[in-house]
Amino acid sequence: MLCLLKRFFLLFQIENIGNAPASEVLLAFSPTQFDHLALVKAASVVGKKKKKSYVPLEVNPTERPVAPNGTKYYAISLLKALEKGEVATLEIFYSLTHTLEPFPVEISQSESQLVYYHDSAIILSPYHIQQQATLFKTPSNKVESFTRVEPTDRAGTELKYGPYEGRSPFSYSPVIIHFENNNPFAVVEELEREIEVSHWGSVQVTEHYKLAHAGARHKGVFSRVEYQSRPSASGVSSFKHLVAELPPRVHSVYYRDNIGNISSSRLRTNSKKSELLIEPRYPLFGGWKATFVIGYGVPLQDFLFESATGARYLNYSFGCPLANTVVDKLTIKVVLPEGSKNPSAQVPFTVEQSFETKYSYLDVIGRTVVVLEKRNVVPEHNIPFQVHYNFNPVFMLAEPLMLASVFFLFFITCLAYLHIDVSIRK
Repeated sequence: MLCLLKRFFLLFQIENIGNAPASEVLLAFSPTQFDHLALVKAASVVGKKKKKSYVPLEVNPTERPVAPNGTKYYAISLLKALEKGEVATLEIFYSLTHTLEPFPVEISQSESQLVYYHDSAIILSPYHIQQQATLFKTPSNKVESFTRVEPTDRAGTELKYGPYEGRSPFSYSPVIIHFENNNPFAVVEELEREIEVSHWGSVQVTEHYKLAHAGARHKGVFSRVEYQSRPSASGVSSFKHLVAELPPRVHSVYYRDNIGNISSSRLRTNSKKSELLIEPRYPLFGGWKATFVIGYGVPLQDFLFESATGARYLNYSFGCPLANTVVDKLTIKVVLPEGSKNPSAQVPFTVEQSFETKYSYLDVIGRTVVVLEKRNVVPEHNIPFQVHYNFNPVFMLAEPLMLASVFFLFFITCLAYLHIDVSIRK
């Protein structure tokens, strides 16, 4: 379970009670939620029961003059404008990162991890709500306390608020849930991935990780004997291994940190994917950090293609290969071959784009680097993106000709030196 990420599913049945047609629906977030918002998706529900289908809708952030308490909005574009009295059903999915607050903030090796979760029993909405119910699911049934807003019902890991009727716009009913959560809070504070494209047959990928355990901080002295002898009771919220999901047909895989190569890793490959099981040099408790590098190569023909217009494009997966992690900041650098022109990136969500120049061995004019940056990256972002560019094959001969020229000049210099008489004679 991904504990630093909370996923929300909303089922809306909306009705236009105004006189003018409505072509969009506003989804409201508090400023705190908006800062930790990772992803928003919406779909229109068409049909019923077995014939029901989902049509994706366009969702974009928007500004509105009426925004009490700094409310932020996303606008959901409907398939067609709703006339007065018409009804539509929408399903909305969004995810928030860093929504849990450890309490107590420090625990010993033998203690379980407890967290606070803050929310509202009534969804924040700029519209009048005729009826609503909210359901929370906790990872375990060990709930220390929760706010009661009648009617409230709890059964096992589920906590239900409502149904509530006749709520005015921007209604708010704060709730706090205090529960046990011993799942590891693995967060990649910063990930920099460099994808270097070589037309000589390979794509080399290098990933630099800054990993942290964002749960309750560890206090006291760490006992490895206790940790290994009582794994079910000692350090239950810590983690000592991670799984990186790599592309199929990877080769030349390595895993190292600042000290050197780390041998505690296993690679499993098949025709569809590769899994790299890695273990840091020490288990990670709350507040502990680790930095390491993962590198590998993949065949060029699996990821580089040519479009109908003659342009080439790299098709690779965005996001983080580590399973069940949240990335605070992800930077992807696509290093194109020297001589590439007109680079452009196509990413299915909003990212910051820029360009750099990198010089490698035997480079003359340097290689164009397409830089993509995004914050609050979650597993749902692990979808393909493309980098298009134009390339003249003549540039592939530049480095071999340069090497041949250097060896030729060296050979001529040696011959000239051997045939020159530098001795002093009378």
